[in-house]
Amino acid sequence: MVRITRVYTGTGDEGQTSLVDGSRRSKADPRLEAVGTCDELNALLGMCLMEISRLPQHEDGGNRSTVQRLQSIANQALPRIQSELFDLGAELACPPSKIPEGMVVLNENQASVLVDEMDAWLEQLEPLTSFILPSGEGPEAVIHLTRTVTRRLERTVLRLAESEGKDAVRPLVLVYINRLSDWFFVFGRWVCLGLGNDESLWMPLGHRGPETGVGALIRKLNQNDEEFKQI
Repeated sequence: MVRITRVYTGTGDEGQTSLVDGSRRSKADPRLEAVGTCDELNALLGMCLMEISRLPQHEDGGNRSTVQRLQSIANQALPRIQSELFDLGAELACPPSKIPEGMVVLNENQASVLVDEMDAWLEQLEPLTSFILPSGEGPEAVIHLTRTVTRRLERTVLRLAESEGKDAVRPLVLVYINRLSDWFFVFGRWVCLGLGNDESLWMPLGHRGPETGVGALIRKLNQNDEEFKQI
């Protein structure tokens, strides 16, 4: 087990830190960028859990069983993924050839579980007829943000591989991250469905008609404010 008695060490004051194998790298190094992005993603999962926990379980008329179901699933799935992201961050903090003996890394099972969960949700979801705008009335917006940071993690890992060579990252790492981004997309849709909210669909520019903006509305509101002041 990890035992931390002091967070500050002072060894990183000059912009360097240690990898798992003990070697020193700049904190701007591509490998540390991947580790940091993985950490950022993990923190966003905490925000997802927070937003989902805030959903009211009761409303006029009784219990909201769909909210309780959503919270039950989220409270099991999201902490599991947070732990997997800690595993992933530890792995990214050193080249594959220098992973310490006894350190357990992600395998195909974790990626397969993500696919199985997506398939279960897709059984309830209607096929998409358009792209979805990243928005929502509840936790969906944070889930969309989490999905985009997962894609950024994927890009940082790819840049790491391009910087240090194809052996810098195990292929399964990219498979897992790619599946995880898809997982958040499907999870967000399932949350939206469970809450009874409508998805915001993208309409192509050619179908939207002329853009008039809200300038006229703003001026009208300003005029109303001035007229109110004169009463």
